[in-house]
Amino acid sequence: MKYYEFFAGGGMAKAGLGDQWECLFANDIDAKKAKSYGLNWSLESFVLKDVAQIEAEELPDYADLAWASFPCQDLSLAGKGTGLQGERSGTFWSFWKLMESLAKQSRTPKIIVLENVYGALTSRNGKDFAAIAEAFSTLGFRFGATVINASKFLPQSRPRLFIIGVAPGVLVPQSLTGSEPTTWIHPSAAEKSFQNLLPHLRKQWLWWKLPEPPQRDISFIDLLENNPQGVEWHTPDETRRLLSMMTEVNLQKVNSAKLSGKREVAGLYRRTRNKVQRAEARFDGLAGCLRTPGGGSSRQTVLIVEGESVRSRLLSTREAARLMGLPDTYQLPERYNEAYHLLGDGLVVPVVRHIAKHILEPLSKFNQAKISTMEVA
Repeated sequence: MKYYEFFAGGGMAKAGLGDQWECLFANDIDAKKAKSYGLNWSLESFVLKDVAQIEAEELPDYADLAWASFPCQDLSLAGKGTGLQGERSGTFWSFWKLMESLAKQSRTPKIIVLENVYGALTSRNGKDFAAIAEAFSTLGFRFGATVINASKFLPQSRPRLFIIGVAPGVLVPQSLTGSEPTTWIHPSAAEKSFQNLLPHLRKQWLWWKLPEPPQRDISFIDLLENNPQGVEWHTPDETRRLLSMMTEVNLQKVNSAKLSGKREVAGLYRRTRNKVQRAEARFDGLAGCLRTPGGGSSRQTVLIVEGESVRSRLLSTREAARLMGLPDTYQLPERYNEAYHLLGDGLVVPVVRHIAKHILEPLSKFNQAKISTMEVA
């Protein structure tokens, strides 16, 4: 099976798709991410180029899949709300022009997967999601949206939207879709987004089915390094300052951890609430969602409580990589912020693998088998 990958970053879609898939073309505009891609994979099919500058003629052969994890900043709930009209998330339209050009050359990828933040469902009161649905429909695609939280696979809270579309003529086995939403991948926001679409778009909709994975058996503490590299423990004064930034609710969490008699670990972020900077911790076995380090508040802190002892430090980049499902053999940039940016912008590998195993590969193989049968006949 062959694919194109746009906005490829460090190649986490490639890691999730695995060896059954051949990358015909990959691109990114970020030279630092391209370097990481090359260190871990190969730059043979990689093009360092703005997607707006890529021509359809540069895309070789025919692809079973086009994967695009386009920038999320303008669609994020933390963004400025410009949506697909924004400079960064608006690069979706440059990608889609390429898909339209391939369609004119009768080289439409059989499957297109778009990945973005959960907020893409609701940005600009649903107008952005409706615009993406219209784009799919204009090319004759049937499509559906799923929301998968990485916490189903790894100890990180990271819900992400995956819109999966199939080209005209692609057969979809009945086993891959249902007549109604599935609770674990179709939250109420996804159902509402479907209901808000125009009738002709709802006719193109597919309720994708995915088996729910087995219950996760690893916790945040299991992925922490005993001797973290590249980060230093905070001084006692620095840790006390973090605690002083907590509300009573968060301080109670710390006190409960002290009384548990166990080694307790929390992921901690600094956030501005009512113009006051607060430290917020979670002791539920999950790390918070990894983000790009746009400032100190975007870098996650690890809080470790053992009895009366409370220590803190930044999450190491290797720990962050583990939270994304990358093996320890994956080579990371040496600079902390570069590595954290690469990972915060990335895809969770086992989530990609789950989608590939249960939707993309069955779709591709089913249609290949149909073609082979027709050829024999």
